[in-house]
Amino acid sequence: MELKELLLLQFIAHLCLDYFFQTDNLAKQKNTIGFKSSFLYWHALACFVLAWLFSLQLGFALAAGIIATTHFLIDGFKRHLNNSTYFGRYSFFIDQAIHLIILTIVVVLFHKWHGINPSVDVLINFKYLLIITGYLICLKPANIFIREVFKVTEIQVSSDNEMPNAGKVIGVLERILTLTLIIVSQYPAVGFLIAAKSILRYGNNETLKTEYVLIGTMLSFGIAVIAGIIINFF
Repeated sequence: MELKELLLLQFIAHLCLDYFFQTDNLAKQKNTIGFKSSFLYWHALACFVLAWLFSLQLGFALAAGIIATTHFLIDGFKRHLNNSTYFGRYSFFIDQAIHLIILTIVVVLFHKWHGINPSVDVLINFKYLLIITGYLICLKPANIFIREVFKVTEIQVSSDNEMPNAGKVIGVLERILTLTLIIVSQYPAVGFLIAAKSILRYGNNETLKTEYVLIGTMLSFGIAVIAGIIINFF
């Protein structure tokens, strides 16, 4: 295992921790009351366990402890960032950027000072890890990213005839299909998929709603396309 594989494994651990191993309600509680949230302490413990497990080496325990401790502190103080007049709307992006920067620094320093010596003899293919990461991003993380973009840009459209969470499911499906088609180099099919959705979703007279859906669609397809291009590049 090389540095890039270890970095990607830690990134996958972070995705699992912040997006799949916590509900929206628990995340909201943690972000609202900070260190008073009992879930924050379980979240930090899960961060340590995942970082250590995904490193595939016993010697990563101290590094995992540093990642978990900084994660705990960042999430604990995030409520102050959320309440900031100037930076509150950007709190999601600032929070995630700090987490990933610290994670990268810790892994790079671990590689420099300790070296990478997996305790488990397993063959890791970097491209397969990228593919797994791409599909993980296209699930819940992409939905949250798009929601936060709407929050930052203050785009809101109410609708009385939409099925609850239907847009999220459609978004996940279209990203999974798009990413799969790009990985197998079926680019014309991606264009067909975009055109098909355009016909189905934009054929109405509600201008604001149509623009809202268009922005979400472009963001959704954009995430899948960028992920596919990165995977194919390697």
